[in-house]
Amino acid sequence: MPMFFLISIYLAFISLGLPDTLLGSSWPFITVAFNIPVGHGGFIAMIIALGTIISSLLTHILVKRLGTGKVTVISVTMTAVALLGFSMAPSFGYLIVFAIPLGLGAGAVDSALNDFVARHYAAKHMNWLHSFWGVGALLGPALVALLTNQGYSWRSGYFSVSIIQFALVALLLSSLSMWKKFEVTENHNEDNPINPQPNGMFSPFKAKGALLALMAFFLYIVVEGTLGLWGASYLVATKKVLPQVAAAGVSFFFLGLTAGRMLSGFASTKFSNETLIRLGALLVIGGLMVLLLPLPNFMIIFFLVVIGLGLAPIFPSLLHQTPIYFEGHDTQAAMGLQMAFAYTASIIMPPILGQLFSRVSFSLLPMTLLLCALIMLICTNRLASIHAN
Repeated sequence: MPMFFLISIYLAFISLGLPDTLLGSSWPFITVAFNIPVGHGGFIAMIIALGTIISSLLTHILVKRLGTGKVTVISVTMTAVALLGFSMAPSFGYLIVFAIPLGLGAGAVDSALNDFVARHYAAKHMNWLHSFWGVGALLGPALVALLTNQGYSWRSGYFSVSIIQFALVALLLSSLSMWKKFEVTENHNEDNPINPQPNGMFSPFKAKGALLALMAFFLYIVVEGTLGLWGASYLVATKKVLPQVAAAGVSFFFLGLTAGRMLSGFASTKFSNETLIRLGALLVIGGLMVLLLPLPNFMIIFFLVVIGLGLAPIFPSLLHQTPIYFEGHDTQAAMGLQMAFAYTASIIMPPILGQLFSRVSFSLLPMTLLLCALIMLICTNRLASIHAN
């Protein structure tokens, strides 16, 4: 398999992560520029997320008609144009308009690439690719900070990422012939058990353990998303940690998540996906239990890293299991459903739990996430037993 082709997929995953964190890091500047309330950022984030859900559910149809390569090129082009639109938007209304193609493009390329990698690459690449997504997610805010500190506008951050995306489009266009080779092989291999004939968007629900798999994705995102969004508030409210230290702690959590996926790639050559999922879930459960204890700040941050390391292999390993868990069904549609469940969890659960914690007590955070992690472990263990043979 040509190295150039593999490199283009890795770069595509970095480009997936870049826009995901741009909105949050740029929003303080945008609110001043357009003289709008801070809360308006939620509308933009909601539109983007809804776009990703819709395109995730429809991607399998596009892939069957156009192929993964063309869908990826079109999707990245949409995100590049949308980001360019953000950089040139004269008012808030234009941000709403450009949020639509940004969400649709991001969801389509995410589902298409995850499905392609799950069917054609070893588990180590799925872990490493999601680690590269984390690199992109870390680079987005860093780029905004660098440019604004140099005196440039927030627009320069969106413009720069847009140029990067357009460069990736050119790279992907040059690799289209390689994508086609895979598609020709698939179309002529009627007996391929991991690429069955199309049989409907919701046919994956008929697979054994389908709801368990979807629930596992949902609960994983609840844990990761809630800890990422409300972790610092929990530390300040219940552990009396300084805000600066709390922010650093959450940064270390994401660092553990990103580094953990790189390490999981190596571990996947020795252990099965299901073993990594189980070990990761146990680490998360242990880390959340420790957060309930009265510990010094450095120990709290250490165990946030542990939780990040535990979460690291779960999502990519579950994705890589898709052709197995949904064998005999439309795995492309299954991938879209899983991504849609994940995006739905990211939209609804962190805000709901944030309201609960702020109205009752942030001390509920580790106990709530501990319950989610335990149910997730039960779901994944049950899935493993169903597909043991």
